[in-house]
Amino acid sequence: MRHPGITIGVAALAASALAGTAHAFCGFYVSGSGEKMFNDATQVVLMRQGTRTVLSMQNDYKGPLEDFAMVVPVPVVLHEPDVKTLPRTVFEHTEALGSPRLVEYWEQDPCPMPVKGEFDDRMRAAGAGAPAPSADMAAREEKQSVRIEARFDVGEYKILILSATDSAGLETWLRQNHYRIPPGAEPLLRPYVEGGSKFFVAKVDPKKVAMQDGHAALSPLRFHYDSEDFALPIRLGMANSSGKQDLIVNVISADKRYEVANYKNVFIPTNFDVKPAVKTRFAEFYAALFDKTVEANPGAVVTEYAWTAVPNYHCDPCTDADISNPDLMTLGGDVVGGAVARGQFVLTRLHARYGRTDMKDDLRFREARPVTGGREMWSKNGIEYGAVPSPQNYFQARYAIRHAWTGPIKCQNPVRNVWGGPPDGNYQPTIAANKLAFAPRGQLEIASVVKRDLWEIGLKRGSAPGGGKFATPPIKKLQGLGLAGLLGALAVLLVFWRRRRGS
Repeated sequence: MRHPGITIGVAALAASALAGTAHAFCGFYVSGSGEKMFNDATQVVLMRQGTRTVLSMQNDYKGPLEDFAMVVPVPVVLHEPDVKTLPRTVFEHTEALGSPRLVEYWEQDPCPMPVKGEFDDRMRAAGAGAPAPSADMAAREEKQSVRIEARFDVGEYKILILSATDSAGLETWLRQNHYRIPPGAEPLLRPYVEGGSKFFVAKVDPKKVAMQDGHAALSPLRFHYDSEDFALPIRLGMANSSGKQDLIVNVISADKRYEVANYKNVFIPTNFDVKPAVKTRFAEFYAALFDKTVEANPGAVVTEYAWTAVPNYHCDPCTDADISNPDLMTLGGDVVGGAVARGQFVLTRLHARYGRTDMKDDLRFREARPVTGGREMWSKNGIEYGAVPSPQNYFQARYAIRHAWTGPIKCQNPVRNVWGGPPDGNYQPTIAANKLAFAPRGQLEIASVVKRDLWEIGLKRGSAPGGGKFATPPIKKLQGLGLAGLLGALAVLLVFWRRRRGS
């Protein structure tokens, strides 16, 4: 029987502070109190090797603690050795590694004094056990075709693994056990029940839960399983949605980049300069850029990061946090082994934003070819543009603030556009756009702060949408030969050949 799997990766970020926005979750919450519960902040890290998937999940929510539980579909029955709690820091490190980043460069002295090794330096600068069920409960489970497959405790969680033969029976079981399933969840449960999924129900002991800023600080959970399927069951999470959901999936694998197989894939526009004002509003800027990208590509899933990490080289530039080898082991390297356990991996970050009716199917993943883009790499055609095929993955969402040289130029042959650190040597840290769902939206006009036309999404800098004429993108210049250019080149060769014959 084919089982809908969960996914590989990290679904990260918190929910927007704006009304009507929630962060995506691959299950739903239920509560005995009947009060509304929202999955406003969920981070999920999944790791994949062969058919083994390790899913790590950190949840935040709004609602009552009494009789709280979360329900997540899983492809197989889980047992106590398969489940553990984790420290929260591993999610912070994973998010930081794949986050969009802002760098700052200064133009170097166009007339430098020659110093041994200076060129190399300049180039481097650029770049408790649950009670036993009663006889009455057992009879109800049999009648309703719901079965408790496993029962165990981990940390503050009391975990049940349920199986069901129909979604209505599962809903009834939850209600009879004093949980109120979110309105409209039964049809969302149906495909998972029909597909043979089991249901991971993690109930919480309120006495063991700490509160931070009015939210419950639940310990992250990790579980692993084996399944051929590679998918994220996002439809069930819509049961708790209060509006748009912001979903980030960071896929960790030994050597592969991933993309979705059943929705459109696009790359985020990257590697362009922005005005200095962006420095204090970077998360807001990036949220605006992402929204414009989705607006131009409805229903698409956006690739924001794909990078081949090896020991001592995980990123360029790096943010203030990174995934360490102990983090990799905590997130699943201990059960997948191989290259990941040795510190070699590819991290893919995928980003989607959708409402309750936008996604008709779960996210299903497939392997994708390696790409590069978003690096401080220059050629005669300018800086590296877009995402291009490559032997290795080195793609990132990266943006730059550049300060032109303002000092004297006292040489005959100045060398311009050599970029590096500040003249005083006080290097600025790379700024990461994290907690994007909390970023203000609708207040920053992105066209006013970019320093080139964003041809990729039909946005002209400094003008209203759709206004003005676009400059020619570098990719068009590179492809400018096309058929006409090819014919022209053949014509020149033909004339040359005839002249050679006539001479």
